[in-house]
Amino acid sequence: MALHIEDYALIGDCHTAALVGRDGSIDWLCLPRFDSASAFAALLGDEDDGRWLLRPDDDTATATRRYLDDTFVLVTTWTTSTGVVEVTEFMPSGDRRADLVRRVRGVRGSVAMRQELRIRYGYGATVPWMRQIGHDDAHVLLATAGPDSIVVRGPRLHAEGHRHESRFTVEAGSTVDLTLTWYPSHREPPTPPQVDAVLDETVGWWRHWAAGDATDGRYADAVHRSLLVLRALTHEDTRGIAAAATTSLPEDPGGERNWDYRYVWLRDASLTLAALLAHGFRDEANGWKHWLLRAIAGDPADVQIMYGLAGERELPERTLDHLAGYEDSRPVRVGNGAYTQYQGDVFGEVLAALHDARELGVEENADSWSLQRALLAYVEEHWQDPDNGIWEMRGPRRHFTHSRAMIWAAFDRGVAAVEEFGLEGPVERWRGFRDRVREEIETQGYDPVRNTFRQHYDTDEVDASLLVLPQIGFCKPDDPRMLGTVAAIEHDLRTGPDGLLLRYRTTAGFDGLSGSEHPFLACSFWLVEQYAASGRIEDAERLMDTLVGFANDVGMLSEEYDVEHGRQIGNTPQALSHLTLVTAADAIRRARGEAGPGIRTREAQNDGTTRSTTGVGEAAGAPD
Repeated sequence: MALHIEDYALIGDCHTAALVGRDGSIDWLCLPRFDSASAFAALLGDEDDGRWLLRPDDDTATATRRYLDDTFVLVTTWTTSTGVVEVTEFMPSGDRRADLVRRVRGVRGSVAMRQELRIRYGYGATVPWMRQIGHDDAHVLLATAGPDSIVVRGPRLHAEGHRHESRFTVEAGSTVDLTLTWYPSHREPPTPPQVDAVLDETVGWWRHWAAGDATDGRYADAVHRSLLVLRALTHEDTRGIAAAATTSLPEDPGGERNWDYRYVWLRDASLTLAALLAHGFRDEANGWKHWLLRAIAGDPADVQIMYGLAGERELPERTLDHLAGYEDSRPVRVGNGAYTQYQGDVFGEVLAALHDARELGVEENADSWSLQRALLAYVEEHWQDPDNGIWEMRGPRRHFTHSRAMIWAAFDRGVAAVEEFGLEGPVERWRGFRDRVREEIETQGYDPVRNTFRQHYDTDEVDASLLVLPQIGFCKPDDPRMLGTVAAIEHDLRTGPDGLLLRYRTTAGFDGLSGSEHPFLACSFWLVEQYAASGRIEDAERLMDTLVGFANDVGMLSEEYDVEHGRQIGNTPQALSHLTLVTAADAIRRARGEAGPGIRTREAQNDGTTRSTTGVGEAAGAPD
């Protein structure tokens, strides 16, 4: 049975990632990409669905773990009655190979170790052909099935039924290396990785990247680790940003709300880009712009809400009935049928992120601006269309207020591009559309009786996504209508002693699904940002402290949090949770007037327009 979600740590090479449990078992690994079929899938079933266990043979051994500073090199220290060992685990970065390294180093005494290997291709469905191809001085086990081969090197493994096992002893001062390498089965097995060299290179690669962040202050450690998580989810070659490293970790254990998040949502990727930009990572902005140009090239009518890591358009959803699911949560899904949905908000998120890039000095080129004009032309034709909303409702399309506000933001950023940066475009027409959308939202998306914006035009329900309205400059954080919205959200959507937010009330029946879900961490981070921006700084910090405390021992956050049982829920690590942590911390710093990176926001003005402001120190190279 899989561990609790918070009991896993991520190691990755910016192509894919593995989840390593506190018990020393790698229970999830897809090769060679995040969205490839898994070789280890015990996370979604049991050990016979694939895992790689490495730990002391003493079942009473205890473990502590940490990342080497500013890296995803995981170091687990095991203490037994006979000695202490360190297990260093990582996926080498920058070598363009799919390698995984597990190094065991004796620290004190003598420790008996054991490993158990069960490779199962195709999400646990396929048992490979296993054969020994090494010799006594260099043990090599080869696992092949169809297009996939994995070569495992280290202590000799012996077959025990449909698994392979070994036991070996590590003395103080000695080192034993175990490596796993995936490669296409039609090729010859690759040479073994040189562990000393690739370890140094991997540590150096991560630390060089992390050096670009100069965050300090109360939440610096959480922000820094979150930025690293966002980079770990960014594919090194394509620059597509995965929403999470996993599929089908449930929003409600035992229920059907289980989705595949190993793809690139335009919304999440755009918001990730904005968070990285605010902390000085401009190379990521250029890489993502190139990904965007490739992914949505062609007719804007064909724009999707999500794509594969390289911009693949077909992401058909299917169920894996042979897997029991995490804590019996079925169905287990791969692919995501939401790729066929229309979500109007993504246009606003994309155009807002690209405008952030302009404001922070990232060069605009003709291709990029032509793309943005094409997107705005499409929005002009479809701005009145109902959609499925930010939460991908599987019920009928509606006019969701958040989506309408993001349509407004799309036109607003088009206007700003012309007025503030001198780019060419039909600014008067865009201004007219912007004003029409605003008028519509203020009349149909607002409930004057309750003094709150509403989830969609046909309901009195509220939605946590309404907290985004001040963030995009639609209204001021202290606008009476926004304060009324916050009060309604606090009344309807807060749950548990810590006041965490649900996305919406599932009992309203709008999402077309059965069951319920737990508080959504990103929504609570949005509430932190709203509190800070509206002067409730103590409330912001109180909630922020709670949320940061939900991260596991290595700083990872999943999608949701089970308040009753005190555990993480949903796919992990969740990009949206980590990026909203970053923006919430930035909002608190702005409210406190603390120095830091140049974090620009668009603020609403009294005449209904917006302007760019910088809450703390100007970014180098940013235009005045």
